Amino acid sequence: MVQQGTAKFEMPAEMRALAEKSMEQAKQAFDSFCSATQKAVSAADRQAAGAKDVGELAVRFAERNIASSFEFAQRLVRANDAREVLALHADYVKAQVAAYSDQAKELTKQAAKMAAESAPN
Repeated sequence: MVQQGTAKFEMPAEMRALAEKSMEQAKQAFDSFCSATQKAVSAADRQAAGAKDVGELAVRFAERNIASSFEFAQRLVRANDAREVLALHADYVKAQVAAYSDQAKELTKQAAKMAAESAPN
């Protein structure tokens, strides 16, 4: 029977140091990647939530504006003469301009808030 030798494999110290250094660099790169991924996911979640809030606000404004238009139409139907129609129209336009102005301010405020929250720190 032939005995198998138990030759021991020795890795040169320089090679071992290089392998250890490479492993450490790979681990650091992986940790950086994981951290960046977590930040990106968090930012995406904040943006999605902010966009949803702005969208819901815009829908509420649209609903109010449509309701206001229907109320105006109902008043027009009941108007007795052209003078009353003109007065109703003037009131409606004035109210809607004020409403649109307030809505634009609120949407701008919400959009700025969303942008600030999603900006990288």
